[in-house]
Amino acid sequence: MTKTILVADDSETDRRLMKDALAGLDYEILTAVDGEEAVRIATEQRPPLVLLDIVMPKMNGFQVCRHLKTHADTKDTRVVLVSSKTQESDRFWGLKQGADGYLTKPFDDDELLATIAELL
Repeated sequence: MTKTILVADDSETDRRLMKDALAGLDYEILTAVDGEEAVRIATEQRPPLVLLDIVMPKMNGFQVCRHLKTHADTKDTRVVLVSSKTQESDRFWGLKQGADGYLTKPFDDDELLATIAELL
């Protein structure tokens, strides 16, 4: 059975890097370019995992994460924040919003894959 992952990032380059890291594995990749689109796709498609940037237009990653974790249809969705924000306070607030993991950019492919394998 193919697992679905939603990659939500406003950077085309970062979306492509995450998709490339998952290439060759048995994952269907959905993409979103802003927070509102991420919420819509997560609600409609119900992927088990969302890789989520923090700094995005319309809704930031913290808001998206909080939304997904507090709504019945998406509360079990695993969320990994993948961000260039490296301060401990960013990690703290991400986990406080319900994120299941936090990776910093530039991310290590092996760390990304290990995190995904652990959560799925």
